[in-house]
Amino acid sequence: MKTRQLCVATVAALLGAPLGAQQPNPPAFRFERPIQPSAAGPQRLAIDVPLLVGGKPFTVQVQGTDATGDMIYTVGTGLGDLRLFDPSAREVAYLLVSNPPAAPTWKPAALLPVAPVETETVKASGFEADLREPVLVDRLRIDGIAAPFLKRVRLEGSGDREHWTLLVDEGTVFDLPNEELRRTELEFTPGTYRYLRVTWDDTRSGRVAPPAAALARVVTTAVSPPPLTAPVTFERRPSEPGHSRFRITLPGGRLPIVALELAVGGDHLLRQASVYEARLAGTEALPVRLGSATLRRVVQNSLTAASLRVPISQPTEAHLDLDVDDGDSPPLALEQVTAVFAVLPWIYFESPGGSLVARYGNATLASPRYDLEAVRNKLRIDSVAGAAWGEARTRTADENPAVVPPLPVVGAALDPGLFRYQRTIPPGEAGLVALPLDASVLAHSGEARSRFADVRIIDGEGRQIPYLIERASEPLSLDLTLERLAAVPKALAGRTPPPSVYRVTVPFAQLPSPRLVLTTSARVFQRAVTVGVEREPDRRHRDPWLEPVAETNWAHADQDRPAPALTLPLTVAKSAELLVILDEGDNSPLPLTSARLLLPAYRLRFFRERAAELRLAYGRSDLAPPRYDLALLAPQLLGAAATDVAPAAEQATGAAAPTAELVSPRLFWGVLVVAVLILVAMIARLARRTEPAQSSDPQR
Repeated sequence: MKTRQLCVATVAALLGAPLGAQQPNPPAFRFERPIQPSAAGPQRLAIDVPLLVGGKPFTVQVQGTDATGDMIYTVGTGLGDLRLFDPSAREVAYLLVSNPPAAPTWKPAALLPVAPVETETVKASGFEADLREPVLVDRLRIDGIAAPFLKRVRLEGSGDREHWTLLVDEGTVFDLPNEELRRTELEFTPGTYRYLRVTWDDTRSGRVAPPAAALARVVTTAVSPPPLTAPVTFERRPSEPGHSRFRITLPGGRLPIVALELAVGGDHLLRQASVYEARLAGTEALPVRLGSATLRRVVQNSLTAASLRVPISQPTEAHLDLDVDDGDSPPLALEQVTAVFAVLPWIYFESPGGSLVARYGNATLASPRYDLEAVRNKLRIDSVAGAAWGEARTRTADENPAVVPPLPVVGAALDPGLFRYQRTIPPGEAGLVALPLDASVLAHSGEARSRFADVRIIDGEGRQIPYLIERASEPLSLDLTLERLAAVPKALAGRTPPPSVYRVTVPFAQLPSPRLVLTTSARVFQRAVTVGVEREPDRRHRDPWLEPVAETNWAHADQDRPAPALTLPLTVAKSAELLVILDEGDNSPLPLTSARLLLPAYRLRFFRERAAELRLAYGRSDLAPPRYDLALLAPQLLGAAATDVAPAAEQATGAAAPTAELVSPRLFWGVLVVAVLILVAMIARLARRTEPAQSSDPQR
């Protein structure tokens, strides 16, 4: 009982609002962080990633994209569950002050010439931009330089033209129309300057003409919070040929992320990239594209012009899938992924003195309304001192005495002995679990016919554990055994010249939507390829014959590059052995080096109690698809982080799975009784007709 209560409490903390809305007690906070003001009085505090992960999420509405391809968006309300407390546990009022202004203001500058420098080791030229008065600025835009160009640049700022501050040490600006790459802005930390000096590095590139104009972006209202980014983890995933797929893990779900910045090894780059996440469609989660972009990079004389950002709409999941179309190039050498967050507001509060405590992590709370709202229009947050965050901690159960309503963590009872196959699910901590379905489940559960209607998760007491099905964007990849046959099979006897034949062994005879991937070490070739199954003689075939399941022409004509792999969609062959037939013509045999099978990938999401004994069962034809109340919580399930677990090896139980009854027993016996009565009546009637004739015969 204690284990079940712990699981319920953990799940409620994951789900938040829908499960806590009926709590009769005051809501609890999951997280707590100290705040250290710099002094008493007005303070500003930047929103960071730990606060976003634990607090009530912001909403980001995408309006479109700008000329550079970045998202144009608006940020809705968020952090409605944030509360600040002083050392006496009294609540401290705060405001979320939005930045920056919706429409930036650009101030044109007068251009002043700078004498070029040319020595044996240094070649430089440039200009100065005079804003005519000291102005708070954070970006310089250079217009009117004839394209194409790619230049390294140094930027400095000054208020008196004598004392200079380095703003950008080694920046790069470029305009390459053929490559569709353009960046003519230099971004720097906001500061008050009248003069901005641009110095071109002419050492490895030709000198450019003076620009037609230079404009500085003016910070007209409160200073913006520092750009919020976070490096995220990723791993390479199985993929079909010509694609690189990666699983990206974010710090949490429902974060206000607007783009992913990629770091990629190599030189020139031109590939299409797309980002996906699972979204609910009916009762099944399917991959939905959040955004796409063309990754571009050009290298000239050690200078690089690149655009490696993928704008995306706000994700719900903590896991994203990145799919890159490699074409005929090698797999993408992805080195780093950085999440780029939307520009978020400052937290403004008036410190009573001393440290404060921030508590958050309860989506049942509505946004607070304080009297401090009366001074919003008079705030000058750029002149307010800055406070600092401390380390976040998770509050204990003793600090959160909340009543948690019951959750649909178990369903109706079901006899596990009626399933043909069962597999143990490893126990672990309580929480949300993701269980991938492998080829054994695809082959034995009737996926192609019934969409996993017979798949169940059953606990030690025979009760069903509710789950959701998620379709992955990546394929399930299986390495296959490839064997070249010394003799041509009987089904191919008589072909001249004899083809090369390979036997491929697949793990199961019937799998849904299979695709066969073949690779070769050859560089220049052209072959007709047939994949088929050798069948025994039957009514229509006197001798063994070949049933083709795929045919294509495979060619490659570049001696300097490896041949791309061949992908063949197969019809369901209902055979565990396939023959790959290569029509060699008069050429030497084409060597095949490997074979893989690609299948659709699925996984189940469900809640697991701590140390629960669970089994995955399947292999029945009499069950309809399950309908669980857990589906009502699908939006919350897709936003919570899940622990990946894999089931143990498949075990055949030997049970004869029941089949669906065509006629109920009561109806069957009723019809049988009526039929017997009718038969008896017909016999009696026939007997009465024959009796008079028998009695009138004198010899009898």
